[in-house]
Amino acid sequence: MLNRRHLRIKVLQALYAYFQSEEDSFRRTENELMASIEKMYDLYVYLLLTFGEIKSIAQHRIDENKKKMRPSDQDLNPNLKFVDNLLIAKLTGNKVLRELSESRKVNWVGDEHQEMFRKMFLQIRDSEIFFEHMNNDQLGFESDKSFAIELFKAEIANSAVLYDFFEEKSIHWLDDIDLCCSMVLKTVKASTEEGGIDVMPLFKENDDEEEFVRTLLRKTISMDRENEALIDELTDNWELDRIAKMDIILMKMAITEFQVCNSIPTKVTLNEYIEISKFYSTPKSNSFINGVLDKAIDRLKIEKKIVKVGRGLLNE
Repeated sequence: MLNRRHLRIKVLQALYAYFQSEEDSFRRTENELMASIEKMYDLYVYLLLTFGEIKSIAQHRIDENKKKMRPSDQDLNPNLKFVDNLLIAKLTGNKVLRELSESRKVNWVGDEHQEMFRKMFLQIRDSEIFFEHMNNDQLGFESDKSFAIELFKAEIANSAVLYDFFEEKSIHWLDDIDLCCSMVLKTVKASTEEGGIDVMPLFKENDDEEEFVRTLLRKTISMDRENEALIDELTDNWELDRIAKMDIILMKMAITEFQVCNSIPTKVTLNEYIEISKFYSTPKSNSFINGVLDKAIDRLKIEKKIVKVGRGLLNE
């Protein structure tokens, strides 16, 4: 489920807190980092469960309308296209998703949550996407799946009330929500009428992503003094205290990754940290970081501290 760039960002956030803290507790920092990654998976589960909650609200309104003293013909014979959506039915009946909801205690139970989904449904009901779907003649799983994808992108992923909820639950989730939304869309798009829905695991089996995170955090901390000395030497026209803290941490992470992640091409590492700096540091940081890291690569190669293993990596 997780991609390397987001994992680097998670490590960046953990290191920033670590270097700002007076306690200097490595073990606590690592535990909090892994907990924040676990929490990100909860966000993915929450988002998958939204489809079923909105359907429940829609079904409840249909049932209530039938109980009116003088129900209209539309009340008695409602359009069931949304509540009968085949993709949403597969999600609500998915055993893995249900077990994850129970084991991780991730659910939308409670009056406050139901009021939130009631507001969301009212907005969805008035949307152009909903109107077009409910009034076209397209039937079948693929049509229902296409509608669910467009509904999620336009209404669920952009819901202000949902954002407010996530912001209150975790200060990190607003950084994570784009990735988790993309994973929800990937999950839905990969679904089939015959095969159902495959809920993604946090870490793939036999994957090294968890090891990558722990190694990057631990080695960046253990190599801190030597990395800082190298940066100080390569920025001879700058005092370290004049360089943004975030820039220094990004460069320390990159210099560490050059040396300890033998299967990642140097160019990939360089480009990743330059891209991250565009979002997490000052407007001019990316060019500054690029220049320093280019010098660092040259120095580390001369000192034979960059060793890449694997086809196509020897000269990268």
